[in-house]
Amino acid sequence: MAGTPRVLRAMNDRAALDLLLEHGPLSRTRIGKLTGLSKPTASQLLARLEASGLVLATGTSEGRPGPNAQLYEVNPAAAYAAGLDVTPERVLAAVADITGRTVGTYELPTPGRRPTQPVVQQVTDALDGAVKAAGLARGDVHRLVLGTPGAFDPNTGRLRYASHLPGWHTPTLLDDLAAALPMPVEYENDVNLVAVAEQRLGAARGHEDFVLLWNEGGLGAALVLGGRLHRGWTGGAGEVGFLPVPGAPLVRQVTKANSGGFQELAGSQAIPQLARKLGIQGIPSGPYAEVAAALVERAASEDTAPHRLLLETYATHLATGLASLVSVLDPELVVLSGASLASGGEPLRALVQAELEELAASRPRLVVGDVREHPVLRGALESALAATRDEVFDTSR
Repeated sequence: MAGTPRVLRAMNDRAALDLLLEHGPLSRTRIGKLTGLSKPTASQLLARLEASGLVLATGTSEGRPGPNAQLYEVNPAAAYAAGLDVTPERVLAAVADITGRTVGTYELPTPGRRPTQPVVQQVTDALDGAVKAAGLARGDVHRLVLGTPGAFDPNTGRLRYASHLPGWHTPTLLDDLAAALPMPVEYENDVNLVAVAEQRLGAARGHEDFVLLWNEGGLGAALVLGGRLHRGWTGGAGEVGFLPVPGAPLVRQVTKANSGGFQELAGSQAIPQLARKLGIQGIPSGPYAEVAAALVERAASEDTAPHRLLLETYATHLATGLASLVSVLDPELVVLSGASLASGGEPLRALVQAELEELAASRPRLVVGDVREHPVLRGALESALAATRDEVFDTSR
């Protein structure tokens, strides 16, 4: 069949590049063993990839019998990708080389309900700051993935489920951003990007069906089914903060209220309220997400009756909403993520697991997420890198 040798070469090239990304520098012999290719074929492959700028010769192996072997690695400068994490308070940007190493970051504060800069300028300024920190130019970035609360409706192009994000709801926003940026831009829900990070790098590696529950600035979930994110018809799959649940008032017109039963029952803002009801003293001041995380961390570490009751009650509230999710989806795994969940560590996880086993017929395993440092941004970078590698590593063209 015409083209078959080219396709086979491209498949072998991609397999070798993926092995170099996974293992780091490898010798020709080692690549041959891992791919099943003969030494001459492996040599031709490496010569081809080196000539195309995708692979570099880097040092030699030492400490083994016989002559030292030349080592090869993926050329970090073969391509760059960028990610943005947008919240009402700031836009955090980062650029990574094709190996996944972050080479530049920048944070643009955006305080206040009324943005002082147009959104397009916020995005370009944040991206340019990260690009400059990396010593690059904007045109060096192959792809950008941008994470926000809520989701852009694929049917209308407008942001939904994020009324607290000022300036992001104009009908022409996506067209304006496309006109201002020279690279392909993808838009993704922030919690979905946390799930991407956990699936690629963290607690959900190797899992095809899992739910990630996020509790930080807001309460949300990401649904990964058959290895793929499930976004829903309007992009709103996983907006579980709106979920009606027992134990919380029934909220009507939830999009106008920007809240719902599960958010009122188990969201970060409910934790300080619960602590006050239990008579816990020394509740810190500050943003409610930070206060909630500090209270949960104290409750998980201090063996007093009020703190035990806070953690147990919070676990019951979380399991109440999770029971609906796992009953419908029957996932293999539930990942607890976000500061208000991760700060509870193993004590909170164990309590939620026990409660969930009583409330739902399905019994998935619960774990605490591993990706703690800027997980939305990390997920954006991983998503952008995956698409960039598919493009740059395709040697069949």
